[in-house]
Order: sequence, then C-alpha cells, then structure tokens
Amino acid sequence: MSIRHGLLALLERGPRYGSQLRTEFESRTGSTWPLNVGQVYTTLSRLERDGMVAQGGEDAAGHALYAITDSGRAELRTWFEKPVDRTSPARDELAIKLAMAVGAPSIDIRDVIQSQRRHTVKAMQDYTRLKAQALVAVESGGARERDDVAWLLVLEQLIFQTEAEARWLDHCESRLIRLSATASASAAAASDSAPDAETPTTTSAPRTETAPPATSATPAGAPTATARPGAEAVPPVAGAR
Repeated sequence: MSIRHGLLALLERGPRYGSQLRTEFESRTGSTWPLNVGQVYTTLSRLERDGMVAQGGEDAAGHALYAITDSGRAELRTWFEKPVDRTSPARDELAIKLAMAVGAPSIDIRDVIQSQRRHTVKAMQDYTRLKAQALVAVESGGARERDDVAWLLVLEQLIFQTEAEARWLDHCESRLIRLSATASASAAAASDSAPDAETPTTTSAPRTETAPPATSATPAGAPTATARPGAEAVPPVAGAR
C-alpha cells in the first residue's frame, strides 16, 4: 500500500495537517487500511526531505500545514499513469499457509481449506452488505459523495478479491483430490506388477528313477520293472502370496 502517494493525492486538493490527512485517507478507503498519526508524520517528513511537500504555515488552530510541491505533483502524475507492478507480488499469507500445509505432519490440508472457505464466504457477505449501504449513500448524494464513491470502489475490489479466493480454494481442494487419486492408482499398479516373492523363478526338470535290474529272484515270465516319471513340479498359483 502506497501511503506516500495517497498523501500526495490528498495534498493536491490543498494544504493539510497530519491528523486531517489520516482522517481523509481512512474516509476515502473506509478504514480498510487504517493509519496512525505516527505513520502519517513519518511519511510527511520523508516527502519533505525528498522535496515533494513543504510546510506552509499553520491553520487557525495552530496545526502545521503541509503543501504539495511541483516535484510532488510530477511524482503523483507518474504514479497515476504507471500500472501497478505485478511481477513481484506481495506476500500472501493464505498462499504461504497452504504451501506449508502440504505434507506437514499431523495437519490435514483439507481442514485448513474448509476453515478458510467459511471465513472467506462470511467476509464476502459482509462486504456485499456494506456495498448495498454505500450504493444508497452514493445515490442519495451529499457532501461526502466523493468519499462514498471511493469507498464503493474499494468495496467492490474486496468483493472481487474474496470471490476469486473462494474459487481458488475450491480449485485447491479439487486439485488435491485428483492428485491423491492419481497417486493411489500409481501405487496399485506398481504393486500388481511387482514379482511375487513366493513364486519360484525356475522349475526343476522332471527326473526319472531307474528300477534295479532284474535278478534271478525275479520269477520267470514276470514283467521287469521299467522307469517311471518322477513327481511333476506343482505349477505356481496365480496371485499367491
């Protein structure tokens, strides 16, 4: 969030003192990003150091007033004209949380997703309710119409953001289910294709046993013993464990 440029934009409307800038900034954004007076005066000091604002006397109550300089106006114009850089996105706590939850011991990432989804949906409902109130304020007009319009735009951005977050959470859950199913199928296929440890890899060739030669004790005319096939190997049972 650029507090620096936000203050310059407010000062372009005329000299302001610190507390006044804070109040107007929060009014314009609906206190979505609250400031404290210390932040405001620290930023004003840096802007003054950079030649973008200058102290311009005091108001009737003795508040020190700050006014924008030509250098500050040039900086403000550049800020408005230059697109917001998305090549280095700000850190997103939710994205980091889900990334760290993947494979974390004793953490079910689905529980993390479902908990966040409930919070996101509630936030979206709250923003939608506030949007309805802002629309009434804008349509009724009034001295704060400019601030009401600005707040409406901020609210709509928050609504779009939470809607996108809810869709992303749904996508994450679906992605994890698909990956889990794929991993299970791959493990089952690997198990089916593995060789059975109890299945012999080779079988012995059948052997024959030769009976002892006939002796004189063999009765005349009795048939002599012949070779017989040995016991055949038992074929392995398919799928035996």
